[in-house]
Amino acid sequence: MRTERVYVVGHRNPDTDSICSAMAYARLLQRQGRTEVLAGRAGHLNRQTEFVLDELSLPQPELLNDVYPRVGDIIGDQVVTLGRHEPLSRAMELFHLHNIRQIPVVDAERHPCGLLVLKRITERFLVPRREADIRRVRTSMATLARCLRGEVLAGDAVEQVEELDLYVGAMSAGTFGNKLASQDPRRMVLLTGDREEIQARALESSVRALVVTGGLRVDAALVERAGRAGTALISTPFDTATSAWLSRLATPVGELVSEDFLRVEGHERVEDVRLKLLHHDDPGAIVVDSDGRVAGILTKSNLLQPSPVRLILVDHNELGQAVPGADKVEILEVVDHHRLGNFHTDQPIRFVNQPVGSTCTVVAGLYRQAGLEPEPAYAALMLAGLMSDTVLLKSPTTTDIDRQVADWLGGLCGYDGIEFGRRMFQAGSSLAGFASGRDLVLSDFKEFAAGKLRFGVGQVEVVSFEEFHERRDELEQVLALLKEEKGLDMIGLLVTDIVHATSLLLALGGRELPYLIGYPAVGDNLYELKNVLSRKKQLVPHLLKVLQG
Repeated sequence: MRTERVYVVGHRNPDTDSICSAMAYARLLQRQGRTEVLAGRAGHLNRQTEFVLDELSLPQPELLNDVYPRVGDIIGDQVVTLGRHEPLSRAMELFHLHNIRQIPVVDAERHPCGLLVLKRITERFLVPRREADIRRVRTSMATLARCLRGEVLAGDAVEQVEELDLYVGAMSAGTFGNKLASQDPRRMVLLTGDREEIQARALESSVRALVVTGGLRVDAALVERAGRAGTALISTPFDTATSAWLSRLATPVGELVSEDFLRVEGHERVEDVRLKLLHHDDPGAIVVDSDGRVAGILTKSNLLQPSPVRLILVDHNELGQAVPGADKVEILEVVDHHRLGNFHTDQPIRFVNQPVGSTCTVVAGLYRQAGLEPEPAYAALMLAGLMSDTVLLKSPTTTDIDRQVADWLGGLCGYDGIEFGRRMFQAGSSLAGFASGRDLVLSDFKEFAAGKLRFGVGQVEVVSFEEFHERRDELEQVLALLKEEKGLDMIGLLVTDIVHATSLLLALGGRELPYLIGYPAVGDNLYELKNVLSRKKQLVPHLLKVLQG
C-alpha cells in the first residue's frame, strides 16, 4: 500500500498563480526523472483558473483535502492470515517462516475473528505449570487430523471443538488398563505405535481418538472396531514423540483469540489511531477494508514509519496556508515569492524565494537554470499565472524580471500575454458566476497574523464595481459569519477593478478599525484604495503595520 508520492501544491483556496506554478514545477521535475512527483491543489479552482486550464486543454491537478498520514500509507502490502479452524502448529510455522509476531485470524470470508499473538501463545503452551495443563488439548477431530497431517480412517472428522486429554500408549497393557480405569475415555486422545494390545484396550473403552503413529500399517479389523466403538482413528506419518508435540498444538486458532481486538480502517489518520494502539492490550491492530475484510496489520513499529506522501510547497511558505496535515509530513522544497512565514523543518531543504510578481516567474527561472524549455502548453500556463498575479503587469509587485519572463514565455507558446490575460480576467471577473457569497469570499482568501491579532482577506477581480455593489449586503453578512467561525479580529474582501487599476475594501473589525485602517471611507465598512492592486505588497503590509500599532 505504500506508494511514494511527492505533491507539488500551492496554498488553500488557490489562485491562478498557485495552480499554474504547481503544475509547471511538477512538470519540470518529471522531465528531470522524478516520476513520483505529481501536481496537487489544496482547494477548488476559481473561474479564472478553470478558464486557463480549459483554454490549454490541461487536466486539473489532484485535489488534496488533506495530507495527514493514513493507516493505509504505513502498513505493508502483504498480510499473513490464518483460517479460524487451522491448528496452532500451523500458526507457529507461519510465525517462524515470515518472522512475524502477530497473525490475524479470519473466517471463510476473510473477516477478522481476532489477533493471534506469539508471546501469549508461547507463555500458554510452552511454559506449563501443571501436568493437567500439559495433557489438556482443546481441538476438533478435523483440526487434530490436519495438525498431524493424518488420514482419518474411522469416525467423523468434525470441526466441533472438544476439551480432551492427551496420553501416550508407551506402557504395558496392564499398566495402561489401570490408567484407563481412572480416566474418562471419551476425553482421551491416545497416541501409540503398532501396540496391538494397547489399541485393543483403547477401543474396548471407546476412547475419543486413537492415533497410530509412524505411518505404520493399520489393520482393516482395527478400522472396523474403531467405527463400532465411535472412536476417531487417525493414521499419522509422524513418530510418537513428534505427534505428542503437535497434538498439543492442535487447538484451532479461532479458539485462542478474543473478539476484543482493535479494528481500524485504512483511511483513518495515524495520529487518531496512535493513542488507541498504545493503550490497547494487543500489540497491533487489524486493518480492514471497506468490506470489513482484513487488509493488513498495524503494529507499534509501523507508527514510526514516515508517511510516503511528501510535499513541495509553491506560492506560500506558511503552514497556516498549507494543505491540512502539511505539518505531519516531510516538506522537501519551497518555491515562493511571498514574505517568510513561520514554519521550520527538521532537515535542510531547498528554499527558493524571490521578490518578483508571481511564483510562475520563479518557476520559469528554474526551467532556465535547468537548461530546459517548457512545452508550449506549460509556457502558456506559467504566462497565465504571471499575468494573473501581476494584474497584466500593472501591479506594483511587477519587476523587470517578470516582464522579461513574460516575453520569453510568450515567445515559446505563441500567446500575447496582455491579450491572454484580459480574456482570463474577463472569464473570472463576474461575481454573478459565484452562486454563493461564501464561495466568492473564500475563492481567494488568506489568513495572517499581526502580533496577537489574526485577520483574513479575500480578493476578487472585477471589470466594474457595479456588480459588487449589487451583492454588497450579502457579502458583508458572509464576512461577519466567517469572522466569527474563524475567530478573526478583522476580516475583509478586496475588490479590484482591473480596468481602472483601483480597489474597494469591505472590512469588518473592532470599533476602532475606521480610525486605524488609514483608507478613506466611502460607506459603512467600505473603504476606497486608489491605485491598490496587490493584496500581498500593498494591503497586507499596511494592515500588519496599523493593526500591530
